[in-house]
Amino acid sequence: MRRTTLGPGAASSSRAGNAARWLGALFLALTLAACGGGNDNHNSSSGGSSGGSSNTANAQPTPVNGTNAVPISVDAGVAGFVNIPNVSVKVCAPGTNVCQTIDHIQLDTASFGLRILSSAAQSVLGSLPTVRAANGGQLAECAGFADGYTWGTVRQADVRIGTELASAVPVQVIGDLDASAAPQGLNGCPSGNDENSTADIGANGILGIGPATYDCGTNCATTALNSMYFSCANGTNCTATTVPVAQQVTNPVTKFAVNNNGVILQLPQVPDTGAASASGTLVFGIGTQGNNTLTGVTKLGTDTYGDLSGTYKGASVQAFFDSGSNGLFFQDNFPLCSSSSVFYCPSSEQSLSATVKGSEGNTATVPFSIVNARTLTSGGGKYAFNSLGGQLGMSGSFDFGLPFFFGRHVFVGYDLPGSSPYVAF
Repeated sequence: MRRTTLGPGAASSSRAGNAARWLGALFLALTLAACGGGNDNHNSSSGGSSGGSSNTANAQPTPVNGTNAVPISVDAGVAGFVNIPNVSVKVCAPGTNVCQTIDHIQLDTASFGLRILSSAAQSVLGSLPTVRAANGGQLAECAGFADGYTWGTVRQADVRIGTELASAVPVQVIGDLDASAAPQGLNGCPSGNDENSTADIGANGILGIGPATYDCGTNCATTALNSMYFSCANGTNCTATTVPVAQQVTNPVTKFAVNNNGVILQLPQVPDTGAASASGTLVFGIGTQGNNTLTGVTKLGTDTYGDLSGTYKGASVQAFFDSGSNGLFFQDNFPLCSSSSVFYCPSSEQSLSATVKGSEGNTATVPFSIVNARTLTSGGGKYAFNSLGGQLGMSGSFDFGLPFFFGRHVFVGYDLPGSSPYVAF
């Protein structure tokens, strides 16, 4: 899920994601669907090195082993949104067995850190210690996404996914502060809606597993006026504050003991006309176990936030791979489904391609198809689409959202000491 104003945070250089979500039977609108971000193809790299329709990428997920590999589900989820990849996360009070497993957490390769809805974490919420700002106030965050923001406290939690553990990492709890306490105006939260429910987000939370460790980094550690972190007195009177990186919302995968240098998203291919659901695998670590070897793929260097250069129809674009966006979002002249829709409704299926180039010079051509969004969703009952696309609203950008991930093994390598970020497929 990709942030639009440098966010989840305004003057921050981190990213969350553009996400367009399905908000009703025929209502297509650009909303938060988990960024991320943001935000690939394996074996033959058919989606990355040759032309053809989108179904040329046909890699199958590897088996889930319950340790460094856990299930991904794309289905109706908690709100009936399409193309939302979900995982389950166990959240515990640090160092205790006071835990709650929260399902349908959206998986987002274009944002960083775990964000959970307070309404979905009631069993454990009261046991999660709050993080304090330098002046002693309660630390809160306004994380900006494409159509609004998530507002809530920063707390510490042990995060368990499979048998992997990230101990005492900062997470955001969405909606545990009164909406009226969210600062507005200059140096306040980004414009848009306060996204604080499953109806807004389409999931019980967002797991940002993009290439950065922290969701803001040194920008928020040195500058208070970034519209992102705030110090609140008893949940009110919130003012902008600086935050050391160790207290910022953190990508929990980077804090795993061993399998912490990246992830692999694996989803099966689905027909261009869509499928009721899809089941895949999320693998932690790259080159650390027998099931996460970096082979048979094209490796493309990105910046800290997962961006790289690209070309679409001869025009230069900034590209990113974003499982938190539920469509392929880019600028073109295809007709939109309605005056209020961001989704494309061409009269016939469009076979297209875009080229991406890594920082080291490697290139890959990504073929894809766009099918009329109304046609795709007219029958109902389908929630996994590889040919759903729309208008990004960000000139010069190309968002490879979830449709890109079907039929591919997508590696996201992290920006860590001694290693540079990359995407590989």
